[in-house]
Amino acid sequence: MDLQSVLCWRAALLLLLMPCGCRCVSVHILNEEPLHVIPGSGLVLKASIQPGPLEKVSLVTWEREAETGAAPTTETLATCPGVGSKCSDTKPNVRVDVEQQGTTLQINGYSRADSGVYAVTVTDHRGAKTTAHCIVREYEPVHHVSVSVNVTHSSLVCGEAWGTDPHFSWLHERVAISTTVGKVSGDGSMLSVTMSPICGHFTCMVSNKMGYSSATYTAAPCETEGRGMTAAVVCLVLLLLLGGALALLLWRYGNAHTATGTDTNLISGSGHKAKH
Repeated sequence: MDLQSVLCWRAALLLLLMPCGCRCVSVHILNEEPLHVIPGSGLVLKASIQPGPLEKVSLVTWEREAETGAAPTTETLATCPGVGSKCSDTKPNVRVDVEQQGTTLQINGYSRADSGVYAVTVTDHRGAKTTAHCIVREYEPVHHVSVSVNVTHSSLVCGEAWGTDPHFSWLHERVAISTTVGKVSGDGSMLSVTMSPICGHFTCMVSNKMGYSSATYTAAPCETEGRGMTAAVVCLVLLLLLGGALALLLWRYGNAHTATGTDTNLISGSGHKAKH
């Protein structure tokens, strides 16, 4: 037996002795976990399949079970016997495609009932199985926004119940927070107030893809508000006084003009009588 044949036999023997992790089919779901889906939209899960050098994919199965529960039941969504074959056990709103190096599960009209732990299992021609999992949850709108105050640390904390991917923003008197008012934390949920004293209206707005909600903390009125009101009152009083004075001047001018006209007529009449 020549050297080349010996090397080939040794290579084949090493392949047979390799652990399954080096020569079995591997599968990996590409979606980030957990995946949140808006109700009514479509759910798409993609998985990458990498067969070993001597393996061949013979079966791909998609399943789902509840995320919580003592004994969750497993529901088969689709069974596909190999690449390019027609899948069975599918529901009307479920579609599964199997390609050479991947598989895709699509569910149209996602609802709360479609939440759970999804599993894709790949079986090779020897019967060895490899499974990957992905948690899928319903995308929740923001709920019950509240603002609490920490007087000791001069800070306001914004809380939200259970909305998915909440984004926080702050307003002071309906204007975005400036450096003179305070500093917002990295996640946006806390406002460290730097203005002294704390006054006015602080509003926290929480939003995500499904909408927004807000809550407001009301402190004592700011001095600028009181000054503005006082200035308005003073201006009104001045306008009233000025208007009264102007009316009085016009009235006096009118009376003086009437009196002058009457005196002129009297003088003219007297002179006419004397001449006659």
